[in-house]
Amino acid sequence: MAWGSKPAMAKPAATPSSPHVLVLQGGGALGAYQAGMYAEMHREGLEPDWVAGISIGAINAALIAGNAPEQRLPRLRAFWDRVSSELLALPPVADGPARRWFNELAANTVAVIGAPGFFRPHNWFNPKQQAMHSAISMYDTAPLRETLLELVDFDRLNASPMRVSLGAVNVLTGNFRWFDSTKERLCPEHIMASGALPPGFPPVMIEGEPYWDGGLVSNTPLQYVLDEADRCDMTIYQVDLFHARGAMPQDISEVLQREKDIRYSSRTRFNTDAAQQLEALRLAACRLAEKLPKALREDPDIQALTAIAGPGAIRIMLLINRREEHESYSKDYEFSRASVNEHWDTGAADMRHSLTHKMWAGRDSEARGIITYDCTNPEGARMRGEGGVEIFGG
Repeated sequence: MAWGSKPAMAKPAATPSSPHVLVLQGGGALGAYQAGMYAEMHREGLEPDWVAGISIGAINAALIAGNAPEQRLPRLRAFWDRVSSELLALPPVADGPARRWFNELAANTVAVIGAPGFFRPHNWFNPKQQAMHSAISMYDTAPLRETLLELVDFDRLNASPMRVSLGAVNVLTGNFRWFDSTKERLCPEHIMASGALPPGFPPVMIEGEPYWDGGLVSNTPLQYVLDEADRCDMTIYQVDLFHARGAMPQDISEVLQREKDIRYSSRTRFNTDAAQQLEALRLAACRLAEKLPKALREDPDIQALTAIAGPGAIRIMLLINRREEHESYSKDYEFSRASVNEHWDTGAADMRHSLTHKMWAGRDSEARGIITYDCTNPEGARMRGEGGVEIFGG
């Protein structure tokens, strides 16, 4: 790829009071999109201060935070090359029915043999494995642990000023839990727990408790980031691997894909909308309080409405992996090298486009409240501000 000259970009520096945060959703093989997106950030000198991830987002988060800056891209590339190393054939065409059949064949192959360095079918002839988790999962994720130990420096991850937060669900209580490098030491099991999606993968034991994939409850870490942000200014890069919008399905394969897209993207939009609406109400209460006589401003109800400090000026860049025509319901476990590279390149291109878009480059980084920017929307760039009001750009 020829990079050549690039237009100037608005790149306000992150500070302790104004961090840059990566929010990485779960989505299996689609996670290569996140890696490509980060690769473009890295090339532009934009390094996150905090990475929050679920499932494949947790793996990418560990690969980023658990390596020195110059090693982050090589380690990300090593992981994605490894998991796609058994499926190196090139598709006969770039799109259309033949490409969909190619993807389905690749996904079916992964279902049978697993993905190198990630997961493999249980050895049903091994009594030790039969006695463990093979009865409640289809695959063994021991290869992932070996890969993480090889590609992630956990001493660096836990000592780094880059914060890491990983979401998982307690199998017994159904409660969501965040594992956070500022609160506890993270190890391979925390990452594996965040991505232990049943019934494919077995639960992972942490402190004597079994954990499954955090995407079972919420597939995006955005709400945790907002809740834990110490009410500071932030720039958030939210990377969604499933797109909420889609056409009416025409066959069962499309029904299954549409259902998956809705299921894993629904809380993402809900959390963003809820956060924006809550902040709009908080700001309205503060403005109203300023208009009231002093006696009324001291009323306990007014005090309660205005007591919660606002989150500061939060700007969210939305990067959404929008569906390709040749994809199907198996896209999250279709680990062919061709598709992995496509997702990687798409993520890089979307980040490059967003960073240079006039709506993002010209954003007001001082005004209070939460504003989201979707610069790659095929219907036109969108900015959603206070109360969810949308502004369309070119």
